[in-house]
This record gives sequence, structure tokens and C-alpha cells, in this order.
Amino acid sequence: MTAFRDAARAANAVLDATHLARHVDARGDAPIDFASNDYLGLARDPAVLAALAAAHRAGSGGSRLLSGAYAEHDALERDLAGFLGRERVRVFSSGYLAVLGAIQVAAGLVRAIRSDRENHACAIDAIRLTRRPCSIYDGAPPALAGDEATLIVSESLFSMSGRIADLPELLAGLRPQDALLVDEAHAIGVFGPRGSGFAAGLDDERIVVAGTLSKAFGCAGGFVAGTAEFVELLTSTARTFIFDTSLPPAIAAAARVALERLAGGAALRERLFANIEAFWRGLGVAPPPRPTPIATVPIGDNRRARAIAAALRARGYFAPAIRPPTVPAGSERLRVSLRADHAPEDITAFARTLRELLDGGA
Repeated sequence: MTAFRDAARAANAVLDATHLARHVDARGDAPIDFASNDYLGLARDPAVLAALAAAHRAGSGGSRLLSGAYAEHDALERDLAGFLGRERVRVFSSGYLAVLGAIQVAAGLVRAIRSDRENHACAIDAIRLTRRPCSIYDGAPPALAGDEATLIVSESLFSMSGRIADLPELLAGLRPQDALLVDEAHAIGVFGPRGSGFAAGLDDERIVVAGTLSKAFGCAGGFVAGTAEFVELLTSTARTFIFDTSLPPAIAAAARVALERLAGGAALRERLFANIEAFWRGLGVAPPPRPTPIATVPIGDNRRARAIAAALRARGYFAPAIRPPTVPAGSERLRVSLRADHAPEDITAFARTLRELLDGGA
């Protein structure tokens, strides 16, 4: 056995001892899923699946700038731009790479960055790679001063807490030389006109919107939307676009159908919010002032969070514990993800079971 393998084994032992080891779980026993971000249930929508099944090839064959450019990409980008109210859109192979590329390019146009403490790991990693000075804020950044161009980075709906950012306030604090990058991954499909997100009603060329096709769209991939000039610059300089194999055209075609279903999905959103209300009612806890599909149940202890998640799993529910480094130590929680296609009776039974476990000191 090599020293390298021994070092990996020792590192894993530390993770096991601190209850931070992670394991891929295929969920073969088919529990009722309260972890998926497929908020509108479009991953199983017959029209979306039909578009995927009609594909003429599996992979794209290369980067978008080489052999991996297809009409399906162009059509999806055109429709997304209209839906989001932005001049142009560029599609990436994942939401993670979309945010990474967008921040990399936007950082080249400013001198400093301010980032919300709750931002996703993709934004944190991207900011580190830019090597720009960065300050962290909680909820709202301090007033910008001086003439140093600054990029504000924020999610609109934070993925681990369900908190909604005040985008109008962030926008109001910008100066002409500043920009606001908004990650709408968890908001698009759920909030805004026809589910177009919180930034859709903010007509300002300093806004860059990033998002994913893997949550409410029920597909895969990501995108960046903004002015024509910014998207052109992104196309020419974003390493996560230039050097990455493009999204399979089959996925682009399926995402375009999902966009049609999403934009016309008022009934799906009504069902989703009815399910959100049913969960909080069943849990016997007052909902947050503005409920979202992300329902956070604070636990505050690593071992107990895992125990409750395991007890739920034993009863047929999948709601994994959220632990460091995903959230800070001491803020361990269950992150319950609610969907339009959850059966109301399943939500009621799940909430009742969770309440019993919480009350019982599990």
C-alpha cells in the first residue's frame, strides 16, 4: 500500500469520526423524495421526455466554438432571452460553469467584488479565481464609495435557507460603473412573471443573470443572460465556455420544451404553493413571511441532523441532512424541497412524521 493511499484513508477516517463523510445514495428503495429541486415536476413531463427521446445524437461532439454548435442551442438561447427580458443568452453545460464563467468575465470589468455570505459554492470558487479584492456582506452590502468599479454577487433565492434577496435594494445601490450578478437558479420557474425570476422586472443593463436548467426546468445545463456586449465578451473569454464540451443538443431541445411548459405553468405554480402551505400547516410551525419551495428546518447539531434524516428514510422519506461545509458548523439543518407533483397526502404524512421526530428528540 502506498503512502498516498494511506493519506486518503486517514483523511476519510477523520471525516467518518466527525460525521462529515458523504456517500452517493442511489435511493433504490424509492422513498418519497423531498430533496429534489425539480420544483415543477418537469423532469418527468411527457412533452419534455418526448423531446429528449426524439434526439438524433447523444453527445454534442465538441465545444460550442468547434463542432458542438447546433440549431437546438440557438433556439433555446433565443427563447430564454425573450422569457428573461434580456438581450442575449449563452447556454453552458451546467449552472456551476455558467456562474464560474460569468463572474470570471464580469470581474475583468471591475476592480472589486462584494459577495453575499450565503452565495453558492460556484460563486465562491469563481470569486477566488478572479483574485479581485472581495468583501463579504450579510443581506445587504454597505454603501459603495469612491470610484472603484464593483461587482455585487448575490443569489435571488438562497439555496440553503430559502431567503429572498432584495434585488431592487441591491440595484439602487449601484453606481454607473458597477454591476450586479444575480444567480436565479432556484427562483426561475417559481417566482416572477410567468416564472421568469425576480430579476425579470428589473430593466437595467448593469444586471447579469445566471441560472440553471437543472431545477425547475427539470433538465440539465446552465445559462448566462445580459446585454449583447456582455454575452459577446463571455463567448470570447469565458474559459468554462470556450474549453468545455457543449450541452448535448438533445438536452437543449428538451429544455426548450420545458421552457414552454414552465412559462405557461400557472397551474403548476399554484399547486406548488398549495403544497408549500400544506407542509408548514402539517408541521405546525408558522411559515416564513414569504414561503418558498425551500423549507429549512434548523437542527443545529451534526449527529442529530443525520439521525433525523436516517429516521425519515426508514419511514420512506428522503430528506437528507445538510451539514458542513455546505452550511456553517452549528447551523445543521434539514432542507426540505417541495414540488408541484408531490401528492398532498404525502406532504401531510411527511410533515407529521417530521414533527414527531423533532418533538421526540431524535
